[in-house]
Amino acid sequence: MAVDPRRVIADLRELDEKTGGPGGARRVCWTDEWRAARELLRKRLRKIDGVQIEEDEAGNLWARLGGRRPETVALGSHLDSVPNGGWLDGALGVMAAAEVLRDAASFGPERSVVLVDFADEEGARFGRSLLGSSAVAGTLDPGALEGLKDADGMDIRTVLAEHDVDVDAAPRAERMREGLVAYLELHIEQGPVLDSEDLPAAAVTGTAGVERLRMRFAGQAAHAGTTPMDLRSDAGLAAAATALAVEDVARRHGGVGTCGTVRLEPGVITAVPGVAELGIDLRHTQAESLAAMLEIVRAAAGAAAVSRRCKVSEEHIWRIEPIEFDTRLVAAAKEAAGSDRALASGALHDAAEMARHVPVAMVFAPSTGGISHAREEDTPDDALETAIDVYARLALRVISGEVV
Repeated sequence: MAVDPRRVIADLRELDEKTGGPGGARRVCWTDEWRAARELLRKRLRKIDGVQIEEDEAGNLWARLGGRRPETVALGSHLDSVPNGGWLDGALGVMAAAEVLRDAASFGPERSVVLVDFADEEGARFGRSLLGSSAVAGTLDPGALEGLKDADGMDIRTVLAEHDVDVDAAPRAERMREGLVAYLELHIEQGPVLDSEDLPAAAVTGTAGVERLRMRFAGQAAHAGTTPMDLRSDAGLAAAATALAVEDVARRHGGVGTCGTVRLEPGVITAVPGVAELGIDLRHTQAESLAAMLEIVRAAAGAAAVSRRCKVSEEHIWRIEPIEFDTRLVAAAKEAAGSDRALASGALHDAAEMARHVPVAMVFAPSTGGISHAREEDTPDDALETAIDVYARLALRVISGEVV
């Protein structure tokens, strides 16, 4: 094995220099910075003999290396980031995959190998996560994207068209699954477990399910100084009560719940809010518990609306059920890591969509302090080197046909 983890880290540092800065990563999908990150990756891939590069109908980038056998092992992750994100999230898996591809090209692989940089894993601009990988997995419904706009009011269809992606044609990316026998992904944990246990790498058993929705409370805007407290229809307080219910239900059910966006109308300090919109994200590793959390939150929103003389409506943004990874590959990942330690991921990953159709495994590297989706995100170089080495060992075993 000629994989060089230090070269991967150097590539990541260069990526950070070009698309990061004091405020954090700027690789939000469907932006110029994201395209710049893609171009850096392309330059690396063009230097690998025998690799063919293409973008599919959903904007995913693929780099294919033929092997002695037609079945194909996919390696990858995503280059896109959240606004002001970290230097490793997603990018670690892509650059590590490029290094494994480089190594495989040097000896001629048994199985064919393909690197994939999935488009819009984060969903940071339009709220729809795993867009590119869901197109490949066959779960993307173009109709469900209708009406999605970014913070500047730009429509998703218009923005994607600027990047040569036709929303209606995106599901044709399913064709890229042909011949795949496995998908392997390296990622930072984005949580505190490995860091607290002083582990440089671990296998991942699967991903939590997610319910993502937007609640809209409609009350009556009124003067903040002249409207008595007991005569108000305060949509903002109805949203606030629902947000507290989200926290409570997550704690009681052993899941997580987040209200990451709040919008008030008219949005001035001297007016009672007449309209409030609350973005809600619920997650759990068990489908039954996730469903229960969702129903309790809906009931709490209804009760809060009644108590504040408001009406409430719901827009369901996106969902994915809990996903378990392939037991054989998870076992192989444990062997590569030299540890039986494995954990489920509370964060979403493209691996979850791919696991619907092909055997999947992931390797986690620790996140310092458990911090991610922030500019402070980091992992010590020695832990990165170990995790990259573990991932490469797993990948090369699968590429050789020894596993799966």
